[in-house]
Amino acid sequence: MEIRIHGLTRNYYSEGKQIKALDNIDLTIPANKIFTLLGPSGCGKTTLLRCIVGLEVPDGGEIYIGDELVCSSAKKVFVAPESRGLGMVFQTYAIWPHMNVFDNVAYPLQTSKTTQDEIRKKVGKALSFVQLDGFENRPATKLSGGQQQRVALARALVAEPKVILFDEPLSNLDAKLREETRKELRSFLSELKITAVYVTHDRIEALALSDLIAVMRAGKIIEIGDPKKIYFHSDHKFVADFIGRANLIKGKVSEQQGDHAVFSSEIGSIVALNGQGIATGQDAMLCIRPEFIQLAPEQVTHGHNVFKGKMETLIFIGEAYEGEIRIGETLLTTTIEPTANIGEGDTISIAFDPDHCFLLSA
Repeated sequence: MEIRIHGLTRNYYSEGKQIKALDNIDLTIPANKIFTLLGPSGCGKTTLLRCIVGLEVPDGGEIYIGDELVCSSAKKVFVAPESRGLGMVFQTYAIWPHMNVFDNVAYPLQTSKTTQDEIRKKVGKALSFVQLDGFENRPATKLSGGQQQRVALARALVAEPKVILFDEPLSNLDAKLREETRKELRSFLSELKITAVYVTHDRIEALALSDLIAVMRAGKIIEIGDPKKIYFHSDHKFVADFIGRANLIKGKVSEQQGDHAVFSSEIGSIVALNGQGIATGQDAMLCIRPEFIQLAPEQVTHGHNVFKGKMETLIFIGEAYEGEIRIGETLLTTTIEPTANIGEGDTISIAFDPDHCFLLSA
């Protein structure tokens, strides 16, 4: 089920000042995709989710779920949350502690006119889907965090919603369980072929789960793209920096070379992808991820994007070293394989592939 949003605004007031939580949002969320709203705290992503669900009333704009207009300030339309055909998984799961697993999952059906036989069938199907067969009579308080998350998902699915929405549902889990649950959730949602809207501030979650990511900042959507586009070839400095660790180097385009450009910077000339078509002579910003800065063999002293620097810091984190390399006044963050025979203070040569560097407007 496709969701279309036109000109959505939502304002809050604090100490006499207006705060634009949503600033004229236009957005189409395609059907049967996992669509993630990603951004820092206070960017408006949860407010946007709550407006789609109907838990908040926007100040302006329209929301369509499929062909149905569910909210319009100008047309005085507001469909109640329970009538929008949506499922919701909250950050806290909202599991009823006095109910067993069956009753928690069955609750949306028990408040409707669904027969008891139909409730049993649908609850059994939902619990089987999230791999909780046989847990029907377990007290909710006896479940682990990952199991509670699955109960919340089953409850959101049991009424067969057109769309399911998630408000940071994994943030209360420890790191290892969060990783395991993330894989399960991706598998569940892919199998369901349902429209899912997922809110998070965790870039790893967004990259791992999503078909499409919308990055938000200060009530606006800055950029939309699939995970690889957002990570490797984002169009905005804020997005490149937010979606992962990034080395951002200031400079100017000095020459065009087909899809690439020569970029003059404080560490020297760098050949990089120029997907935005930044013109010769214009200021720009070069972005390169730490994992693409490679140690160059000692005998390599020249060529595209080869530089000498000093290893300023080096931290062992198990699967790799995290290091900082100083070239003049510039400090570059890098990831180095754990078997590398280097130490802090060493002079080293580094290189990076032109196809792994990209230019952004300054």
